[in-house]
Amino acid sequence: MKVQIWSDVQCPFCYIGKRRFEEALSSFEHSSEIEIEWKSFLLNPTLKTDPTISVYQSLSDSKGWQMDYARQVTDQVTEMAAQVGLTYNFDRAVVANSFNAHRLSHLAKKYDKGDALEEQLFKAYFTEGKNIDDAEMLTEIGLSVGLDEAEVKQTLATNAYSDDVHRDVYEAQTLNIRGVPFFVVDNQYAVSGAQPTEVFLNTLQTAYTGFKKRSIQLNVTDGPSCEPGGDC
Repeated sequence: MKVQIWSDVQCPFCYIGKRRFEEALSSFEHSSEIEIEWKSFLLNPTLKTDPTISVYQSLSDSKGWQMDYARQVTDQVTEMAAQVGLTYNFDRAVVANSFNAHRLSHLAKKYDKGDALEEQLFKAYFTEGKNIDDAEMLTEIGLSVGLDEAEVKQTLATNAYSDDVHRDVYEAQTLNIRGVPFFVVDNQYAVSGAQPTEVFLNTLQTAYTGFKKRSIQLNVTDGPSCEPGGDC
């Protein structure tokens, strides 16, 4: 049974949602039968990579927030992340466009390493303060999950997998996905946002034992998420 996850590396709720989904999966008796596919979603496709400014300044400039409010919002998200064992260091985070990271994710998917790469990309951005738009850094991350160095460098030096990223974005639009994370289970059920673990577990159980209709109409449960131009 396939679970598709629309996400952006820069979405704080996506990393939290990943952890909560993983907790649910660890309690799901048929977890060995679950295939996870990460899908690209661009929260800020026009964002310019700029390591010289802080995330707080970037939020202030793009959303019109006061710097104190930007820190308040990120502090709240940091506390939420800590509840699932994640460490967010927004003071170290590098303002960077995520498009190339998404392209690398599609390369990793080719070798069934998509989930492992997403974990390392999230960690690099939120915890380690690494530039996820830097070719050398992305190469290092790719190598850490077992990708071939030459193929990673070739991918990053060209436009490889750009169409795949855009295809995911278009598919999200056709499904009316407005924010991430967004989980689609067996093409029947969807969970929107970083829902509690039990919501993910119940959805997995329902999708696995319930109706096997193949329908694009989704039963959506909403939770904390990021939207383009939203509050994260």
